[in-house]
Amino acid sequence: MPTPRSLAIGLAAAGLLVVVPAVPAMAQEAGPRAISLEMYLDVESVSNPQISPDGSQIVYTRGWIDKMNDSRESSIWIMNADGTRARHLTEGSGPTWSPDGTRIAFTRQGEPRGSQIWVRWMDAEGAESQITRLENGPGGIRWSPDGTHLSFTMNVDAEPAFSVTPPGRPDGADWTAAPRVVTRADYRQDRQGFTDDTWRHIFIVPAEGGTARQLTDGDWNHSTGEWTPDGRELLFSSLRTADAELSWRESEVYAVDVQTGAIRQLTTRRGQDSSPLPSPDGELIAYRGVDFHDDTYRNSHVYVMNRDGSSSRMISGDFDRQINGMTWAHDASGLYVTVSSEGTRGVHFIDRDGGVSEVARGNYMLGLSSFTADGFAVATYTDPATPSDIVSFDLDDPAAGFTQLTRVNDDVFAGVTFGEVEEIWYSSVDDYQIQGWIVKPPSFDPDREYPMMLSIHGGPHGMYNVGFNFGWQEHAANGYVVLYTNPRGSSGYGSPFGNSIKNAYPGKDYDDLMNGVDEVIARGYIDEDRMFVYGCSGGGVLTSWVVGQTDRFAAASANCPVTNWLSFVGTTDGIGWYNNFENFPWDDPSEHLRRSPLMYVGNVSTPTMLMTGVNDLRTPISQTDEYYAALKVLGVPTAMIRFNDEWHGTSSNPSNFLRTQLFLRKWFEMHGGTTPITEGD
Repeated sequence: MPTPRSLAIGLAAAGLLVVVPAVPAMAQEAGPRAISLEMYLDVESVSNPQISPDGSQIVYTRGWIDKMNDSRESSIWIMNADGTRARHLTEGSGPTWSPDGTRIAFTRQGEPRGSQIWVRWMDAEGAESQITRLENGPGGIRWSPDGTHLSFTMNVDAEPAFSVTPPGRPDGADWTAAPRVVTRADYRQDRQGFTDDTWRHIFIVPAEGGTARQLTDGDWNHSTGEWTPDGRELLFSSLRTADAELSWRESEVYAVDVQTGAIRQLTTRRGQDSSPLPSPDGELIAYRGVDFHDDTYRNSHVYVMNRDGSSSRMISGDFDRQINGMTWAHDASGLYVTVSSEGTRGVHFIDRDGGVSEVARGNYMLGLSSFTADGFAVATYTDPATPSDIVSFDLDDPAAGFTQLTRVNDDVFAGVTFGEVEEIWYSSVDDYQIQGWIVKPPSFDPDREYPMMLSIHGGPHGMYNVGFNFGWQEHAANGYVVLYTNPRGSSGYGSPFGNSIKNAYPGKDYDDLMNGVDEVIARGYIDEDRMFVYGCSGGGVLTSWVVGQTDRFAAASANCPVTNWLSFVGTTDGIGWYNNFENFPWDDPSEHLRRSPLMYVGNVSTPTMLMTGVNDLRTPISQTDEYYAALKVLGVPTAMIRFNDEWHGTSSNPSNFLRTQLFLRKWFEMHGGTTPITEGD
């Protein structure tokens, strides 16, 4: 079995040689053991490695779990470019180098409250200064090209649409708080709560500290600003029109003058234009865009235009994959983009004159973060047997392989044997080819029969991937075979594949899931009387749909589901879901009813648990309430787990992740699943 630190898995198939120091002898000599749930509390993360302008050092964020306060915390670390001398630098997150490399800017808690912008000098003294004192937290921090200012975005309080003042209140009287007056269409967001009292604007502040100055205005939200090389403007996307609130899939690219605040619009297409990025030579602006459409899914293209917005042209051609991020090459010859495709994430290059070429792709998830003019690049890396760490590689010679720079979880997983992850492809209805993966117990015996969990992703336009997954590995360590797939509608397979569930979700994606189950059963090691299914969000939708279509599963857990589209479209955060049906429900509710799992609840005999966060605004807990009540009326074995202090999902708090794992297996064990495996069994 591969060790937890082996970067070789999957890369061999890509022809890449990986330079990885040997595992310490003590770890090699320890007896094999399985992953345990408690290990989760010690697992650390790394993110956003940034190379210093002189190429000698790398700063990055290192995340960890505060067991006492049930929270995830982070610190800033620094190491040499070869990974040596890794050490704690300061508290905070999101470090970014000044253009001359003398300072870093980052965020940390400060006065008067909440997240603030700090600057640290990178000399021997290491002086730190809090340079903002904001009422609301900043985001999208960017250095000006000359290093004198920082730009950021922040929510600004909006004036209420109207209010009233009831008469006759005596001095000192304790009256009920005033009601919230809501007049905006988009007035709340999951994980944020009510958002109708703010607008997001762009600011700048002197890098030595001082008063932040607001650059954008109006009752609109604005994206992170990107500085032009001459420092005169910041580019951003928004929709600054009178009808913006009810405009669906519309946005434009703008530029704001840093000195005057004057704003000019650079794009006019009907559709979405976003993520503007000026070239290093200042001649071009790259951005992502797509013509207006009513498809349920379509990938954006990459365009460039002149600084004044003229001569816009698409440079990504017919490339049809999801682009996660893009960065100009230092010589302005084109853009490096991270691309999600078929369960993996790699790097491609898009020439400024057109044409897309593959740079690095393999059985891994690669998150390119920073690179130098001579091609030295750093990225986060994970594969089925490797929790995320930082690697370096040569953009001009990626075939030379990756060098692992951090090893933040070697201490946690020393001597642990992970379950093998096997990739599968299989045929489904309409001649679709579906990709999936099987996670096997660490001591897998093909001559035995195992209980199986089918895990269904959300979105529905999500993409399960080959990155290391603690939850699935922990289930496998407890004796389950875990199957996860990317049925039609998933991203990573092109726009037609993603759009194939338009006005048909859930539906044929169900067939893709069941064909995957049949594929694994045919291998002869699944106990068909002990098969289980679960998923959250879009996976909860499909789980509640599955149990209304078949009784082949011994038990199910529909987590954070949508069960009734009629009640969902007007209660979720945002009104865009109305547009995912052919008609408004008051004109013709038939499609909403036909696609609602609640309409098939009379067929359900499978014991079905539901788990949802009480604060969920994306798939409100009322959707869970409806399905639970129906199951109870029908006498179907059920349980409703209402997670405290959770928005959408059930695992943002570390303790709730542990509970999610345990509740799933407890429910499945109650209905024929395997009994827990203790360490050493």
